[in-house]
Amino acid sequence: VQLQACGGGLVQAGDSLRLSCAASGDTFSYYGAGWFRQAPGKEREFVAAISWNGGSTYYVDSVKGRFTISRDNGKNTAYLQMNSLKPEDTAVYYCVADGSVVKVTTEPNYWGQGTQVTVSS
Repeated sequence: VQLQACGGGLVQAGDSLRLSCAASGDTFSYYGAGWFRQAPGKEREFVAAISWNGGSTYYVDSVKGRFTISRDNGKNTAYLQMNSLKPEDTAVYYCVADGSVVKVTTEPNYWGQGTQVTVSS
């Protein structure tokens, strides 16, 4: 499966952004999907994941209550709604997928290109 992320940008603290991840090349509903991010000088970290049917979601503690992951299998797209953004959310965000939603949170097999999110204070 190929993944294409978009929706990043430059915003101020407290603003919102919605990232989209468009999948192609295979049946999207076969896969769990999610997002990782990498801030400058830091290791890549898991952000959020969603099971194939949207029935289960997972978040890193630092975004719980602010970010929401969702998906529309009819549109082969996953989303990350980011509210109350903070400067520490600044990073390149990567869309990911794997046949196992557990692996989406650790070592997903499929990665899209990143989209830059910059939050100014």
